[in-house]
Amino acid sequence: MMPLINFTEPLAILTALALFVLVLFLGRETKKSIFLAIMLGVFLLIIAGHTIEFSIVDEIEIQNIYARCITVDFVFILLSFMSYLWIDDIESKTGKKKSIDDSLNWFWSKV
Repeated sequence: MMPLINFTEPLAILTALALFVLVLFLGRETKKSIFLAIMLGVFLLIIAGHTIEFSIVDEIEIQNIYARCITVDFVFILLSFMSYLWIDDIESKTGKKKSIDDSLNWFWSKV
């Protein structure tokens, strides 16, 4: 059984990356972080599915494919989370909402 969304194929990665960039652009233009929250949720569901399928499959070759898919899933989750924090910060500054903390300050101070 092969993964439904196979992130070992370059075309699948490019498609997911293009969709990610489009959603990021939409979130930045509308200044709404909900779009990135949905994208983060989708990637979390995908990694959950890949992990469940990884635990079911017994063949080593297919497990290696799932392991690579899970690695790419983690990268997309990291990108989605960082983008969500960025757009959420823009949304709170634009809407003059009181923010509990500067969500990205911990990241930019280390860079």
